[in-house]
Amino acid sequence: MTIKVGIVGARGLSTLQGFRSLPDTEITALCDLDGEYVQEAAREHGIPRTYRIYEDMLDSDIDAVVISTPMHLHVPQAIAALQAGKHVLCEVTAGVTMDELWWLKETVEASDKVYMFAENYCYIPQNQLINNLVKQGLLGDIYYGEGEYVHDVRRLAFQFNRAGSGERNAPTWRKYWQLGKRGNFYPTHSLGPIMKWMEGDRIRSVSCFGSGWHTDPRFRQEDTSITLCQMESGKLIKLRTDCISNRPLNASQSLQGTKGCVEGPSFLGDGHRIWLDSMGGEPEQRTWRPLSDFNDYMPERYKNATEEQRNAGHWGGDFFIVEDFVNAIKGLQKPAIDVYDACEWTAVALLSELSVMNGGRVMDMPDFRKSGSYADQIIKL
Repeated sequence: MTIKVGIVGARGLSTLQGFRSLPDTEITALCDLDGEYVQEAAREHGIPRTYRIYEDMLDSDIDAVVISTPMHLHVPQAIAALQAGKHVLCEVTAGVTMDELWWLKETVEASDKVYMFAENYCYIPQNQLINNLVKQGLLGDIYYGEGEYVHDVRRLAFQFNRAGSGERNAPTWRKYWQLGKRGNFYPTHSLGPIMKWMEGDRIRSVSCFGSGWHTDPRFRQEDTSITLCQMESGKLIKLRTDCISNRPLNASQSLQGTKGCVEGPSFLGDGHRIWLDSMGGEPEQRTWRPLSDFNDYMPERYKNATEEQRNAGHWGGDFFIVEDFVNAIKGLQKPAIDVYDACEWTAVALLSELSVMNGGRVMDMPDFRKSGSYADQIIKL
């Protein structure tokens, strides 16, 4: 049986090569509000059907939907797809309000369909390698993680004015839903890999502090926000988001355990570094080694990836996230990043906004894995 997939939001074409590298899967539909563009993209990529109306695509014979629209549409579109009997692969973040996350969780639980969260930073090869090192115990007991998402995206908050002035002055959805927010509005790239390295733990509370406004007064988002996530076990995660400052891109994670540590790249061209207690040496003489020295610990499917799979995006990660989604649809495995992960990781954004507006107040994280509603958990507290 061929799994027929529809993509909503043309940026979701990043998954195209991944689906086409798998047997028994086919991209049969593409949906986007820009009718002229969606037809052009479909012709270019050989996709047989196009839609401007999302509900029309859901009424077709597709089996699954890739949601890659603006983030405030993710929950309504995911719920509509699940209720129409379609499997869902949804881009980040999962939603934009706490109520939405509970609606999503409850809809997935009432459905017999797969919902998977497409946090592709978890699938970057180096992060998969680190995950294997953690599982093998080489880093000991992991108790601290640090993630950065430093990416000046201010230009994406505006698009060219249709009047033809040639200036970017018409606001996009990012002007409100991203740079119009305080706190860590986009935590999952930084957080997701670390949560996988701390598998089995959950976030107990969130607090957030901002640097103030120094670079660009047009936005409510502060230049830098620091978010602290206290885990149920007592372990700690620190996240930095900075989408305003004048500086180059950096997005990486670091990890500390009782037997070693890993540092992500600090700048373009830099590489991951590792130190293990087994390397020996007094503190002053300890030196880093390239993480690539430990490539033997890379998961087998990454070692054996074809050139086509490696070229799928994010150094092959975009292929493997699609592979896991398809395998979940076939019943071969559970969703690698499920709705509970999606809700908890996304809730960091929502709680960080409340925290930073209340002077860094500690905000409790609800347990999305428990039965019942958010109100039920608050009443019990």
